[in-house]
Amino acid sequence: MPRRLLTSLLAAAAVAAPAASAAAQVAPPPAPIPNDPGRGTTPGGWQALQWNLLASAAGIGAPDAWANVAAAGRPGGAGVTVAVLDTGVAYEDRGRFRRSPDLAQTTFVDGYDFVDRDPHPDDENGHGTHVASTIAESTNNGIGLTGIAWGASVMPVRVLDSAGYGRPRDIRAGLRFAVRHGADVVNLSLEFGPTTRAREIRGLMRTLAWARRRGVLVVAPSGNEGRRRVALPARAAGVVAVGATTKRGCLADYSNRGRGLDLVAPGGGPDAVDEETPGCAPFEPPPAGGAIYQVTFPDGHPRRFGIRGEEGTSMAAPHVTATAALVIASGVLGPEPTPEALEAQLEATARDLGAPGPDRRYGAGLLNAATATAAAATSSG
Repeated sequence: MPRRLLTSLLAAAAVAAPAASAAAQVAPPPAPIPNDPGRGTTPGGWQALQWNLLASAAGIGAPDAWANVAAAGRPGGAGVTVAVLDTGVAYEDRGRFRRSPDLAQTTFVDGYDFVDRDPHPDDENGHGTHVASTIAESTNNGIGLTGIAWGASVMPVRVLDSAGYGRPRDIRAGLRFAVRHGADVVNLSLEFGPTTRAREIRGLMRTLAWARRRGVLVVAPSGNEGRRRVALPARAAGVVAVGATTKRGCLADYSNRGRGLDLVAPGGGPDAVDEETPGCAPFEPPPAGGAIYQVTFPDGHPRRFGIRGEEGTSMAAPHVTATAALVIASGVLGPEPTPEALEAQLEATARDLGAPGPDRRYGAGLLNAATATAAAATSSG
């Protein structure tokens, strides 16, 4: 989410991309480093933009995680369904809408549009497409960038309008739809305003608890106001609350922190002004290329696809969602891990940042997809 929102998102920005082709089952990459060229033509060029996925001090170690799930026979998280509750997704060619060229080989399952009340959750904003692409963009297809759980199936559920705002009742209905239609993990890259209280969205709070009881992990962003309180719905019990870190591996200046923060993941942008960790630069501009890049379209132009960089906790949350899908696929927690086991695994394998141990700035630490999916990894709790 950028920094404006009610029940909102993170916006998006662009760079030209090639045309889409018909949907097909994604082919597993022959090696941990896919051939997606980024903005150039060199195979593997995605690495110049997607610092957030690399095995570095600021990245989540996606290539090793891909190797882990491939070894388990579930390349890219195959067999796992992830619901994206957002502004919709550019998943089909219909009327004025076009499928994103870098979602051409991504598998989609039926979703729903709870804003327009029809079975076509097409994106009119670009935010939902950016989020869905981080989760499961087609990978090793020689186009654009990579997704984290590129073999997983995406369920697009539109609960936010073209401006990025939504009603609690629509979000609640979308969540119930996702759970009832087989989602294993749900990504909610949205937040309510800082003055919203749990009692004002009582129905949604009950549905979040119901989803957890039904065995579905729900992930949401901590919020983009730089406050010392996690936003709703992320601070609801049983929701994995995700803060954002920068290209320097520091807390982002906009990222909400506080009690209930579970993890952090790359969200881009400048370092927090109160960041004292060595290597952080709170009073300097963010490093070049420090956004989270994906193929999407500018607000209101669902045909003009390109590589766009965004920053925010809404960009951080899908890293955790996708990694949870990889953990399920890896089998390290057994065939049907509970939300509690998944959350414990993600936290136990996170890279500790800031003060030793869990804290209110970084939660359990920076998401580490490689260790979370490793056969030797163990979880606590």
